[in-house]
Amino acid sequence: MLRWQLEVTFQEVRTHRGVETQRQWSDLAIARTTPILLGLFSWTALAAHALQKQHPITQRTAAWYDKPSPTFVDAIALVRRHLWLASEGFSLSAVSTDIQELPADLYHRMVDSLAYAA
Repeated sequence: MLRWQLEVTFQEVRTHRGVETQRQWSDLAIARTTPILLGLFSWTALAAHALQKQHPITQRTAAWYDKPSPTFVDAIALVRRHLWLASEGFSLSAVSTDIQELPADLYHRMVDSLAYAA
C-alpha cells in the first residue's frame, strides 16, 4: 500500500513536471534536474495544501468520471490562480488611458480556465 503512493507521485511528476522527458544530453545534467523537478512538485503540493485552507480547491470533473477528491491537476490550478491573481507584477502593459478593462467575472473565469490549460 505504501508503494502505491510512491508510484502515483512519480506518475504525477512525469505527467505534470516533465521528469524523465528532459532534453539534456548528459547523465550529469539529468541528475541535476530531476531533484529540482521533484522539489517543484513537492512545493506545489505543499502550497496547494496551505492555500486550500483559505480557498477551497475546485475540482473539475467530467460527466463520465467523478473524482472523489482533488487531484494534482486541481492543486496546480489552485496555485497558478493564486500566483496570477495575487501578483500585480504580471501586468507588463504600459499605462494607457484608452484601455478597456474586462468585467471582473469574465476575467476570473478566464484565469480559472488558463490555470487548468497552462
